[in-house]
Amino acid sequence: SKDNPFGAAKGSKLDVVIFKGGYGDDYAKAWEADFQKKLGITSTHTGTQEITGKLQPRFNAGNPPDIVDDSGAQQIKVDVLYKSGQLLDLAEVLDAPAIDDPGKKVRDLIIPGTLDAGLQGGKIVALNYIYTVWGLWYSGKLFKEKGWEEPKTWDDFLAICQDAKKQGIGGLAHQGKYPYYINVAIMDLIAKKGGLDAMKAIDNLDPKAFVGSDAAQAGVEAIYEVVEKGLLMPGTNGLTHTESQTRWNQYKAAFITCGSWLENEQLKQTPTDFDMKFMPMPLLPDSALPFPAIRAGSGEPFIIPAKAKNLPAAKEFMRRMLSKEWSTLFAKEANSLTILKDGVDPSVKLRPGTQSTVEASKAAGDDTFRYLYTEWYSEMGAAIEAASNELMAKRIQPKEWLKRAQAAVDKQAKDPASKKNHRD
Repeated sequence: SKDNPFGAAKGSKLDVVIFKGGYGDDYAKAWEADFQKKLGITSTHTGTQEITGKLQPRFNAGNPPDIVDDSGAQQIKVDVLYKSGQLLDLAEVLDAPAIDDPGKKVRDLIIPGTLDAGLQGGKIVALNYIYTVWGLWYSGKLFKEKGWEEPKTWDDFLAICQDAKKQGIGGLAHQGKYPYYINVAIMDLIAKKGGLDAMKAIDNLDPKAFVGSDAAQAGVEAIYEVVEKGLLMPGTNGLTHTESQTRWNQYKAAFITCGSWLENEQLKQTPTDFDMKFMPMPLLPDSALPFPAIRAGSGEPFIIPAKAKNLPAAKEFMRRMLSKEWSTLFAKEANSLTILKDGVDPSVKLRPGTQSTVEASKAAGDDTFRYLYTEWYSEMGAAIEAASNELMAKRIQPKEWLKRAQAAVDKQAKDPASKKNHRD
């Protein structure tokens, strides 16, 4: 029927697994309660950070859950699942009638470009549900006290870090044990300095993506300057994400790099008057993109395994995720936005950090960018992160980092499967 396009059966059960990380899993419990109320379908709910540990054996045995939020440090990589034929093509869900406007398809109500992150071999096999922005974060309270202003240039950023150091505060904190986070800064600087062409060169496995790229050289040298001048928060290289973030919440650093899940992840550790603020990456000299440009797009991939036992209910659950009601439930519980256009009821009051991401997104307008190599090529991404780990510990210099990053690109380019992915 129009209301139940996939024929989800009342009285059936749905097996839901949610990564219980920065966004928690209360939002999914709220969804499941509504699903049971409206459709009479009950759920078994698993909230965990051990995605690979809990789910790899189930995939191997042909007994996967029905719907999974496949995220976090122990995510089963989407490209790996796709290559082994484990993922459902989500076209059927995206082409179904939208809950809020049945005259339109689900995909018509989604923010343009946000589905791209779930592409593998030309098919959308993962729904990256959360509209995420990445960049720098600071405390509005600390900045007010110190008389600092949001830095628009890299020189102004370094000046604040140096002033912080003089006052016994770290300049930049990063989540050292997970170099993914410092790559937010490196890759943002590369994209803003060299423009979209510099970003696409990396995604398209260009033989001069890193070595021979002025933007890549400028980006990595800028971050290394922070290391060389002793402007990192002391000890940050050896800390987990939450350990570094908690010290930042204790005013032990002026800045930290992260995505927009930070506020929700740090709710318990953030002082009530901290006034969390998000900002775009400051500009290097002669940057191609303007200061308000931000890395923005979709994160948190939800997948439906091809061998799920209750496919009709899984598809219906995902269709309802893309309704205003469930999108607003998510914003309330997880303090973040979804990929649904105008997906949050305006009467919902957002926390300061989340509100600042909304304002930054508006200020950026069309000046947004998003790398796809992290989704397309997990092995290459891991190799670049490993190089960044060495760089931050001063075990290698920028020149060697560029060499290692380019080697990872060149290795990936030799994989015949890489030819299926290309950005124009």
